[in-house]
Amino acid sequence: MNEKIKKLKLEVRDVLENNILPFWMDKMIDQEHGGFYGRIDGKGVLHPEAEKGAILNARILWAFSAAYRVLLLPRIQETARRAYEYFIDHFIDHEYGGVYWSVDYQGNPLDTKKQFYAIGFAIYGLTEYARATGDREALEYALDLYDCIEEHAFDKEYNGYIEACTREWGVIEDMRLSELDANYPKSQNTHLHIIEPYTNLLRCLKELHAKESCDYVPVIGSVIPMSISIPVETIVQVESSLRNLIDIFTDKILNPQTHHLDLFFENDWTRGAGHLESYGHDIECSWLLHEAALVLGDQKVLKKVEPIVQMVAKASEKGLRPDGSMIHEANLDTGHVDDDLHWWVQAENVVGWLNIYQYFGDEDALEKTLRCWEYIKKNLIDYQSGEWYWSRHADGTLNTVDDKAGFWKCPYHNSRMCLEIIER
Repeated sequence: MNEKIKKLKLEVRDVLENNILPFWMDKMIDQEHGGFYGRIDGKGVLHPEAEKGAILNARILWAFSAAYRVLLLPRIQETARRAYEYFIDHFIDHEYGGVYWSVDYQGNPLDTKKQFYAIGFAIYGLTEYARATGDREALEYALDLYDCIEEHAFDKEYNGYIEACTREWGVIEDMRLSELDANYPKSQNTHLHIIEPYTNLLRCLKELHAKESCDYVPVIGSVIPMSISIPVETIVQVESSLRNLIDIFTDKILNPQTHHLDLFFENDWTRGAGHLESYGHDIECSWLLHEAALVLGDQKVLKKVEPIVQMVAKASEKGLRPDGSMIHEANLDTGHVDDDLHWWVQAENVVGWLNIYQYFGDEDALEKTLRCWEYIKKNLIDYQSGEWYWSRHADGTLNTVDDKAGFWKCPYHNSRMCLEIIER
């Protein structure tokens, strides 16, 4: 193995085990009301009565499940179990199906809209928990949520998936994922985070089908072993959905002129909100799209996707700085550039270029990975309090306005970066 990669693997494992995960286990567990606190602000102040978001909690579930599957440490398993039980008890809508957008600090439903981005992340966390522990119930919940997306979000006329519904699956006027987004019925971001969990769902189903039963039952918790075969029909159905999503990215979302991803769309796929480029999403999509094709296992699809993967990664270089970091996004119509250096963009930058190096032998891509990792080590990791800062501004000053942990600041992009490097 390349000595640089050996060093990288050792360093990211140390950061994962001793910086990222301990922060959430030591500072974010809510012993009074269950689950995890909703927020620690950018100055490190805990807000114990902050709302608890579905995105945060689904990502905690994914991160600790994946970390347990790889590291096999009991305390990480306990945290994954805590995240799973809280999510099932408080975020799953047991009356109408789907997932609440948020609950209050005591765990009561707060914002009950159904944002399909959040349902996608619930599938991502639940399938990873099933992979890590062999919990049959977790897989059943994931399949139920997959059915919710296919029934209520899939556009049978124009293809693709809409953004949101009311709690009862009715039409909702404001479909935005956040206040920073444009109000359009379809987005690149939601499709990206539907293809991501569908990939993991298919991976989980294939793994369990191949084994026929789980060969590991955890000691902690009342876990139901995977003791029955996965129906082939279920695998075929998820394969079909994933194949279609790959085509949506290559044929609808990818801008054929620029090789960037367009961000917002009308129902009929007319581009909306102007000429926007999100460099972090470009590089993230490059490897997630590749992963989807690899898990699907269809050589024809892979042959179509792999040149596109490289083109999208190449397009994202527009956001790279000489020090290896990557800026956030740009609006080409207004000329406004968001040149903040966000934690999540840097994490995806590392993985995206490592993927290009691994599969296409591009030595320069490895150097991009290593330069960005050096930037992260020097500028984003909080060695004193744990976790990573939200961002640095372009002038190098630290962003202490945005959260250290919160609705959107989760142990997902950075822990996944570490785990991807460890497992590759």
